[in-house]
Amino acid sequence: MHTAIFVFVCVSLCSVLWVCDGVKFGQLCKGNPNNRRRTSDRWGEGHYGAGRGNRRHQGLDIECRDGSTVYAPFDVTLVRKVIVYKDPEKKKTAINEGIQMRGEGLCFNLFYVRPDKTSGFVRKGARIGTMLPMQRVYPGITSHVHVQMCDRSNPTRYF
Repeated sequence: MHTAIFVFVCVSLCSVLWVCDGVKFGQLCKGNPNNRRRTSDRWGEGHYGAGRGNRRHQGLDIECRDGSTVYAPFDVTLVRKVIVYKDPEKKKTAINEGIQMRGEGLCFNLFYVRPDKTSGFVRKGARIGTMLPMQRVYPGITSHVHVQMCDRSNPTRYF
């Protein structure tokens, strides 16, 4: 009996890992059908692990114009609203929103997005919110949605 349970657990785990391994994010932002990544600007770089003073960037930045529609990258369940900055400076309150989602075996957050709703099921390509005004907070930055995995692992392989 223990062998049967072990085999079931192993097969289940492998199935989840296989599903996650083949996942690719669909279009996140209107005007950026290929999920073009933020590279480098006067505010820094958008790749996972980029330097941020005494810390490292724990997500991947996908270009998105301020005010653009943000889409579900695949069928997702909206989990909750996310507050990006724990103790924001007054100017950062303009971009201090996001949404946590689950889908395709992944849990991830999208930062700098005002969600239309914060719970329920959404189909791939459906509108989930609006890109917040990054230029108001960081003039000259390449405006972007920040994609951060719930476990803070590198999301790059999903793009």
